[in-house]
Amino acid sequence: MTQQTPDNPLLAALMISSATAFIAATTLIAKALATGALGPALHPLQVSQARFVFAFLVFAGFFLLRRPGFKKVHWGLNLGRTLCGWAGLTLMFTAVTRIPLTDATAISFLNPVFAMILAIPLLGEKVGPVRWTAAAIAFAGALILLRPTPGSFQPAALLALVAAGFMGLELIFIKTLSRREPLAQILLVNNLIGACIASAVAFPVWQTPEPLQWLALAAIGVIMACAQALFINGMARADASFAAPFSYCTLIFAALYDFLGFRAVPDAVSLLGAAIILSGALLLVLREARARRLAVPPPLPPANTP
Repeated sequence: MTQQTPDNPLLAALMISSATAFIAATTLIAKALATGALGPALHPLQVSQARFVFAFLVFAGFFLLRRPGFKKVHWGLNLGRTLCGWAGLTLMFTAVTRIPLTDATAISFLNPVFAMILAIPLLGEKVGPVRWTAAAIAFAGALILLRPTPGSFQPAALLALVAAGFMGLELIFIKTLSRREPLAQILLVNNLIGACIASAVAFPVWQTPEPLQWLALAAIGVIMACAQALFINGMARADASFAAPFSYCTLIFAALYDFLGFRAVPDAVSLLGAAIILSGALLLVLREARARRLAVPPPLPPANTP
């Protein structure tokens, strides 16, 4: 019999908030590496390679120590998931070198909206008016962050937008995989395939990092592995409707890190766009929570005893 993880909302909130701090930290380190803040600028493809290689080493060490065992690996689904994740991550690492970290992070919150839209043709799901309203609100926030005027348009923000699209498609693959394979196995296989793909693509632009850069590259992979583990364990300890909003703390940490590392202060347009995107995303969370409550049948009344 499978042992169920006991509910602990406080611990769940702490784990997910910590995961968001780690995720924002990896993006900050990637920005520092790609902009030359830690030595000669490294190509985003090389930074993305390090994220997968060092994360794979972490999960491989876990499997060697714990030996949880393998089930059948669905290589096609894992490959599709990893390609989407690698593309989204690489585009995001590229975007943060050209636009504020807070803008790129806010745009990345569109990934559940893209997942919702893609679930219609790929999973056969039906989308009601509330979901479409939430998607429209979130996209309006993204348009604000794009600053679509001749004098302030940010082409690099389109990279973050496309990255969110790839991450949304990745969510579709994850949803399908999670019904067939253990989560720990998915993480291991994902980072193994990602390390192979990222290494092959990064080879033409690879350059020998300096000692501090090696440390930063390793930190990206290790920190991301910790973030994934914290997020999964946090989600297992509370209802998704309670836990999901804590993932938006990423934006807070991104703004803090960008200020501490690059003295970047979000302007009014960034704050407005981020707030609108968060509003749309939170509306989706509330709608899903209500849908789950309605889907649970009410308890049967106790039988009358003579």
